[in-house]
Amino acid sequence: MRPVRVITYNVRYFGHGTRGLASTSKAMDRIAGALASLDPLADIICLQEVETTSLRSNFAHPSPDGETQLERLMSRLHTALHAAGKRDLYEAYYFPAHTYRLSVTPIYTTGLAVIARRDFKVSHHNAGSPHDITFRKIHPVKKLKQTRICAHLRVEHDSGFDLDIFNTHLSLPTTFSREFWLEPRRMGWGPNQLEEAKNLLGFVKKEKRSDRFLLVGDFNALPGSPVYRMLLESGLLCDPFALHFRFGEEDLVGWPTAGFMNLRMHLDHVFSGNALEWRDFDGCHKFGQKNGLFGGLSDHVPILGSFIVR
Repeated sequence: MRPVRVITYNVRYFGHGTRGLASTSKAMDRIAGALASLDPLADIICLQEVETTSLRSNFAHPSPDGETQLERLMSRLHTALHAAGKRDLYEAYYFPAHTYRLSVTPIYTTGLAVIARRDFKVSHHNAGSPHDITFRKIHPVKKLKQTRICAHLRVEHDSGFDLDIFNTHLSLPTTFSREFWLEPRRMGWGPNQLEEAKNLLGFVKKEKRSDRFLLVGDFNALPGSPVYRMLLESGLLCDPFALHFRFGEEDLVGWPTAGFMNLRMHLDHVFSGNALEWRDFDGCHKFGQKNGLFGGLSDHVPILGSFIVR
């Protein structure tokens, strides 16, 4: 069988040009065009920071037909594929996480998405009720704590194998902790993040059908942090990106996937079970790399990888 190509990407609500204040059609078109230009195309696309419908997602990019943000992306993606002479089609699933409201009007919403090519048959998903991994005990106003989730999709390929896909986005480290103020790197040292990572591992262990699985997303955790080490030391996961390039933790820290002002951080990760044999990570580039395909489209860049099933 040909290798399966997967991408994980925090798209910042398609509002990078407005610093996340409002989604724009230009940002969505550019991201759709970048995804459509990949060769080979991605088979599985996992996205973080995707809205449904809200003031933020419609203010600068109105949707007269009431389409959700993901529906608009899919329309633009298929248009870009057609323009490139590619007949591939995708199915998309949205996993809602949190809604901030002003009375009954959503100000902005948060969520995840998983997009799969049509030659994958979806046999299970939890889009209707994504698994809540949030740790709220430290937050001073628990009702205001943004909900964090794990999306789960199980697909069956035409060649006969099935694959469990887990997509997530962990919280930032809480400022109400000793570690936030004493640890210079901070990202991945938050006690709230450790609890969410434990919840995440428990869910993956319970739901995965075999060692043919992926766990990807924006973990807001640096390599070498307690969160990153706990995930690897669980015995469930490996970091194929690090193994492929023979990177140690400091090497990974030096390969940023996200940026804020002058900060450069490796926060996005691809983890997997041992039944997947990774072949390449072609198309990856560092955040801030000027000639990168995804440069300037979000405050993150994606990780792309290809694997075969052992």
